Amino acid sequence: MNHPHESAAPALRRLLDLLASGAATEDFADVLADARRRGAPAAVLAEIDDATWQALRVHRTLRQHRRREAELTALFDTAGDLAASRELDTVLQAIVRRARMLLGTDTAYLTLPDEAAGDTYMRVTDGSVSVLFQTLRLSLGHGLGGLVAQTARPYATPDYRTDERFHHTGTIDAGVLDEGLVAIIGVPLLLGGEVIGVLFAADRSPRAFSPDEVALLCTLAAHAAIALDTAKSLADTRAALAELNSANELVRAHSAAVQRAEQAHDRLTDLVLRGAEVPDVAAAVATLLGGEIAVLDAEGEPLAGRSAPAGELAEAVAASRAEGRSVRHGELWVCAVLAGHDALGTLVLRGRPGLDDADRRLFERASVVTALLLLLRRSVAETENRVRGELLTDLLTAPDRDPAGLTARGRRLGVDLARPHLVLVAEPAEPAGPPVPDRGRLAGAARRYLFGSRGVSAEHGEAVVLLVPEAGDPEEAARQAAERLARLAGFPVTVGAGRPAAGPPALAASYAEGLRCVRALRVLGRAGEGASARALGFLGVLLGDGHDVDGFVGSALGPLLAYDTRRGTELVRTLRAYFDCGGSLTRAKDELHVHVNTVVQRLDRVEALLGPDWNHPERSLELQLALRLQLLAGG
Repeated sequence: MNHPHESAAPALRRLLDLLASGAATEDFADVLADARRRGAPAAVLAEIDDATWQALRVHRTLRQHRRREAELTALFDTAGDLAASRELDTVLQAIVRRARMLLGTDTAYLTLPDEAAGDTYMRVTDGSVSVLFQTLRLSLGHGLGGLVAQTARPYATPDYRTDERFHHTGTIDAGVLDEGLVAIIGVPLLLGGEVIGVLFAADRSPRAFSPDEVALLCTLAAHAAIALDTAKSLADTRAALAELNSANELVRAHSAAVQRAEQAHDRLTDLVLRGAEVPDVAAAVATLLGGEIAVLDAEGEPLAGRSAPAGELAEAVAASRAEGRSVRHGELWVCAVLAGHDALGTLVLRGRPGLDDADRRLFERASVVTALLLLLRRSVAETENRVRGELLTDLLTAPDRDPAGLTARGRRLGVDLARPHLVLVAEPAEPAGPPVPDRGRLAGAARRYLFGSRGVSAEHGEAVVLLVPEAGDPEEAARQAAERLARLAGFPVTVGAGRPAAGPPALAASYAEGLRCVRALRVLGRAGEGASARALGFLGVLLGDGHDVDGFVGSALGPLLAYDTRRGTELVRTLRAYFDCGGSLTRAKDELHVHVNTVVQRLDRVEALLGPDWNHPERSLELQLALRLQLLAGG
C-alpha cells in the first residue's frame, strides 16, 4: 500500500544508527529494501538510495581511517620496540606478527641469509603449522624470496604454485605445499641499498595484495632492517668493548710484568754491586720464580745448586745460545749465560714446567745479571791472578833468594806458601801435523780452570804452572787437570804433578819434578795425559827428587809382601830367584832347594796376586827393580 505522505526521515535515522554502530556494508542495503517493501514513493526511494550511497562512502572512509589508525599504531609500537632496544628475537617476532595482523594473512615470516652455509633460512615465523616449512632453507636465487633478493623489489603472487616468474625447486615447493600456502607477498629488508633479508605475508587461498598492503609491508620490513642493523651494531660495540677490556687487561698485566721484571733486575743488580756471590744470586732468582735454580760454568760444573748429568743439557744450551733466549728441556728451563758470543755458563730452572712470558723474561734477565756477576768475578780473578802470577814466577825463578819475603808477600795476596800446595805443570800436547798450539790459549784456560778457587797460574818457560792448595791424590789431580784444560783450551794438554810441598824451596823442587814428569810422558808417547812421578813407576823413582823407594816397592810388591807376612810363605824370595836364574824353573828350584812343582805352584800364586802380565817385559822390569831395591833396603 502506498503512503503518499511517507517521508524518508526514519530511513535516514536508521542509516545514521548503522554508521554509529559500525554495522556491516550489507546492513545499509537492507534500509532501501525495507522502504521498497513498504511501497514508499519513488521520490522517497530516490532520497533513501542517495542517502545509502553517501552513508556507504562515509562507512568506507571510517573503515579506512580505522585501518590506517591500526597501521600507524602498529608502526609506532614497532618504533617503540626499536627505541627500547629490546632483544632482537622479540622485535622481529613482533614485526612479523603485526604484518600478519595488519594484512589479515594466514601466516607471515622473515628469512635471513646464512653467509657460512651460502643459503637463507627461516628466522621468524607466525601462524605457521608446518615443521617442514619452519625449518626450510632456501638456496640463493630460488623461489619468490630469491627474486626479491636479486631485484631488491617487492613481489606478490596470487597463486604461488602456478607462477612462473621465479625459479621453483622441489624443496621449496614441498615446504609451501605442506604449509598450504597459495598467495604470497615478499618485500626486501634494505640496508644501504643491500638486501639483508626478506619479509613475507601469505594466505592459504588465492588473493591479490593492494598497493597499500605492499607499502605497509615495506614499512615493517624497513623496521626489521633497522632492528637487525641495531643488533649488529650493538654486537659489534659489545665485541669492541670486550676487546678493549681485554686489551686493557693485557696492558695492565704487561705493565705489572714489566714493573716486576724491572724490580727483580734492580734487586739482582744490587746484589752484584754489593759483592754477592753466585749462590746468593741463584737463591734470589729461585725465590722470585718459585723454583730451584742451578748455575753451571762453561764446562757444566756447578757454581750453585745441583749439577746435571754430563751432556744432558748440551743440546738445550746450544739452542738457547743460538736463539738468545731461554728454552724448555723436558721439565727444565735452560738459559745460556752469555757475554756477547762468549759462553760464561748456564742457568737451569727446576720445579716450573710452565713459564708465562713475564716469568720467562725474568729468568732471562737473571741470566744477564749472572753474566755481569761472572764477568766481574773473572775480571777480579784475572787481576788477582796476574799479581799472584808474578809471585809464582819469582818463586820459581829464585826460591832461595828471600824465602821469608816470598812467604810474606804471598800471605798479603791471600796465598799461604807455608801450607802444602800441589804444583801442576801443563804443556800443549804437540799434534802430529799442525804447529804447537799457542801457549797463551793454555794460560787463559788455566785461569778459567782456577776461576773461583784460591789457586794461582803463570806462564813459566815453555809451560803453564798451576799452584793449587793440596787437593788429595796428585795423580788424580793431574788427570782431571789434563781433561779440563784440554776442553777449555780446545787442544790436548799434558800435565805433570810434583809431590805436595810447602815453602818456596820445596815448591820450586816440586815444580822441577812436575816438569820432568811432563817430559817423561812425552817420551813414553802419553802426551795429552796427566800423571804424577809416583804413578810413573820406576821412572818416577828415577825422575823424582824425593826418590820414594818405599812407595815404589810397596806399589810393585805389596800383594806378595802381605801374603808372605800372613801365610809365612816365600813368594818374594821365589820371584827373586826366578828372575836371577833368567826365568829358568830348573835353576830356580836348585837355588831354592825345592821341587820344581813347588816353584810352579808359587809362581801361579804370584800370577794370581799380581795379574797375568807380571812376566811381561815392562812389568817384569819394574818387579826386578823393586826386588833389588827391597833387597838393598834390607827387606
